[in-house]
Amino acid sequence: MEILDIKNEMNENKLKEIAKGIKNGKLCLFPTETVYGIGSNGLDEKAVEKIYVAKKRSRKNPINLLVSDIEMIEKIAQDISPLEYKLMEAFFPGPFTIILKKKSIVPSIVTANSDFVGVRMPSGNIARKLVQLAGVPIAAPSANISGELSGTNLKDVIDEFSTCLDFAIDGGESTIGMESTIVRVMDGIPHILRPGSITPEQIEMVAGNVVLEEANSIILPSSTMNHYQLNASCSLVYDEDNHKMVEKMVEISKKYINPVILCCKENLPYYSTKQTIVIASKDDLEDYSKKLFSSLRKADAFSPDMILIEGVKKQGLGIAIMDRLENVCQIFV
Repeated sequence: MEILDIKNEMNENKLKEIAKGIKNGKLCLFPTETVYGIGSNGLDEKAVEKIYVAKKRSRKNPINLLVSDIEMIEKIAQDISPLEYKLMEAFFPGPFTIILKKKSIVPSIVTANSDFVGVRMPSGNIARKLVQLAGVPIAAPSANISGELSGTNLKDVIDEFSTCLDFAIDGGESTIGMESTIVRVMDGIPHILRPGSITPEQIEMVAGNVVLEEANSIILPSSTMNHYQLNASCSLVYDEDNHKMVEKMVEISKKYINPVILCCKENLPYYSTKQTIVIASKDDLEDYSKKLFSSLRKADAFSPDMILIEGVKKQGLGIAIMDRLENVCQIFV
């Protein structure tokens, strides 16, 4: 495996070499603005098979394709509606995936034999440049063993794939830290199949209407199974009254020998006698989402008998944050 470190300086010549390898079916771990991805040529069935094997991923779970421009989208998708174009114009490039009707050029292994494919145009310079240089869509699910936490930096995930990778690119921390919003337009209305940093309010401003689907919606790339598992048990605690939430956290923590508390910066003083990890300020949900996965990994590394996590209000970006936490936690208070 060859590792390319471009945290501080882009190396386009080296990216060209890696992009050529991807086009020829090689497997690469690389950063996007959302999380790190593991990818290869999305039009090469054998290359996509390598991704499923590396991630230990069910073949019933489809994979999104990363694209570099609208022209590439039109090569892999058909019957694109005016509203779908409008959504892509508003949110591409960025942390937004749209489900489109696929053309036959897209192998069935990518879509789990469905007629639809998830398409995303990344805004991260490295990911988008890779797609441009490869000249083909890159099949790129999040870089994690299926069922485990997504990775927001190279060191968190590289060991999991070291024996199967041809290339790995270190681009530092992902700037968003949470997987993309997934949308499918049905009956002229965008349905959010997986919440992300593009919020329902933003989509509604573009489309005039939006539906937030339940987590078990069909034709949902990357989310047809419980996506995150930690070694430790997790409890999610939330109350609109911050004082009551802190009291519940403290009360529950007393029941365990080695609990770890994940909290906002403002509440840290209330947990001074406990092992605590500050995620971010309660008023900075963008920073919260960026640091969420790394904070969960850090908490799990303490081998606690319980991880207690403060919840956030289900509004705006808070919807996506709580979606991820509800996937992690077994207990809700």
